[in-house]
Amino acid sequence: MKRAWKNRVVVVTGASSGIGRATSLALAKKGAHVVLAARREEPLEDLARECEALGVRAIVVPTDVSDSAAVQRLAEEARAAFGHFDAWINNAGVYLMGRLEETPDDAFRQVMETNFFGTVSGARAAVAQFRRQGFGTLVNVSSTFGTVAAPYVSAYVASKHAVRGFSSSIRQELLDTGISVCTVLPAAIDTPLWQHTANYTGWRIRPVEPVYTPERVARAILRVLRSPRHEVFVGPAARSFAAMHGLLPRTFERTMHGVTEAQHFEKERQGHTSGTLFRPMAEGTGTSGGYHAAGKQWLRRLLLAGGVATAALSLRRRETRGLRARVAQVLGA
Repeated sequence: MKRAWKNRVVVVTGASSGIGRATSLALAKKGAHVVLAARREEPLEDLARECEALGVRAIVVPTDVSDSAAVQRLAEEARAAFGHFDAWINNAGVYLMGRLEETPDDAFRQVMETNFFGTVSGARAAVAQFRRQGFGTLVNVSSTFGTVAAPYVSAYVASKHAVRGFSSSIRQELLDTGISVCTVLPAAIDTPLWQHTANYTGWRIRPVEPVYTPERVARAILRVLRSPRHEVFVGPAARSFAAMHGLLPRTFERTMHGVTEAQHFEKERQGHTSGTLFRPMAEGTGTSGGYHAAGKQWLRRLLLAGGVATAALSLRRRETRGLRARVAQVLGA
């Protein structure tokens, strides 16, 4: 299996922590060379040493993906070092929480610049190279929030819906070219993202359970690199939320509102912060953010599933009564 990855070259954005770091290490363990990109150079250098200790080449290219010229330079550095690249993973992203009217306009726009336009710039750079060489795999990391929504994260939801739609569109443009476009949609993942969050709610936050490991996402990414698929959900919660939204959209929105209010906020005040939107912070350079406690996950998932099912049943009954009333009104009963 390792021979299949030997001499393959993969560009990974957002590689300094979390999913990007876990994916880079997983690729290196398989024997792939990696081009590591993020804004923070020091954690990238540490990661490069870890990857090279596994017997592969790793180069560091400090890159702010919201700068399209910087993304083009990333592609040029990758070509200069290796002559080509086989895959490009658009993973860099930022998170923002806050009511719409309390979120600064420049903060909202920066989420789109990083999460969506950074993906667009990465896709442009990658596809140009893939067309020249006649093959390649583009992986765009979206989110469960690329299919559903929750309160207080409108900027993030908008950006990840945009990534998913953009990916679907260019996938169709690239049919029969030898170029694959894959979208990965993780549920809540235990990464330093939560410590890096731009937060305008006034409360300290935590991820909504269940929380999955970044290594789980890395394995999903490697699977689509080996055998491309259009879209891959990571974590049962991601698939469940998407299915529930499709079947019962009103019920889902009420349920997500309740779950967010109950789980996303700590009982501790916090001043407004722009997090890592405009500049990186020194903290949080590992794969994990410290939120995943494996011994308790099964209980948390069971409790969440039970709560969601109960809420869904209750709200479904309300929706059914409302539907009957509307039908009766139309029929003049």
